[in-house]
Amino acid sequence: MSGNDDQIAYWNGPIGEKWARFQTVMDANLSEASDAALALAAPKAGERVLDIGCGAGTTSRALAAMVGPSGRVTAVDVSRPLLTQARSAAVPANLEFLEADASVQAFGADHDLLFSRFGVMFFDVPAAAFAHLRGALKPGGRLAFVCWRPAAQNEWVSLPLEVAMRFVPPQPPADPHAPGPFAFADPERLRGILAKAGFKDIAITPFDGHMNLGTSPADAAFQVVNLGPTARLLHDADDDTRAKVEAAVREMFAGRQKDGEAIRPAIACWLVAAKA
Repeated sequence: MSGNDDQIAYWNGPIGEKWARFQTVMDANLSEASDAALALAAPKAGERVLDIGCGAGTTSRALAAMVGPSGRVTAVDVSRPLLTQARSAAVPANLEFLEADASVQAFGADHDLLFSRFGVMFFDVPAAAFAHLRGALKPGGRLAFVCWRPAAQNEWVSLPLEVAMRFVPPQPPADPHAPGPFAFADPERLRGILAKAGFKDIAITPFDGHMNLGTSPADAAFQVVNLGPTARLLHDADDDTRAKVEAAVREMFAGRQKDGEAIRPAIACWLVAAKA
């Protein structure tokens, strides 16, 4: 058993199954951040890469194409539903999907790059996890990932949560450093974690973009209510409450929409780079 057991159970339950079903939607939603993270990582032909928290494998396939036949990508996730989705299409010869907890899994120290798109914020003891992962890098190997800035700066979270809070009992203050999407929102804390893990040349750069939720307020409301932090808030809510929240979020998006244009709430991320 590892300290990440709660997260492993969570991503192997209904949430993991739901994210797997909506892979195409989520890939579209996260495309701007994905492109920015891949550009930061800049994998080269022939390199060996670890994709940490690879989910349904979209970034893994992109990395495999970038390193080419002479390179190798090992894509790691704890979620069996997401990995099942990742393996549902033909897997390139230079790509392997591995169901494992990356914070404790034994890897050879022969990797050029550690990469992650929103997959490294869930470790129970992050400094220890990153120290372990650093051991998978060659001397001078690179770390590159994207993670979320504070929830208040991310409209895809803050807008529906503000609506949903009207329908649920008051919530106790959340631990800002607990494993979860916004665990690395504080850049100085993140810098300290990486330094403690032995990384150097740490660069943390803000990235601002948008999440394209389509032109339908109903579809947009369904997405944010069923995936992400709003879904977590409503985890124990009854069906009536969920329906009321979704209707109110739909109305909120409709009120913000202009002339049928795409609904594009802001996203705010950190692009993080470091060396072993």
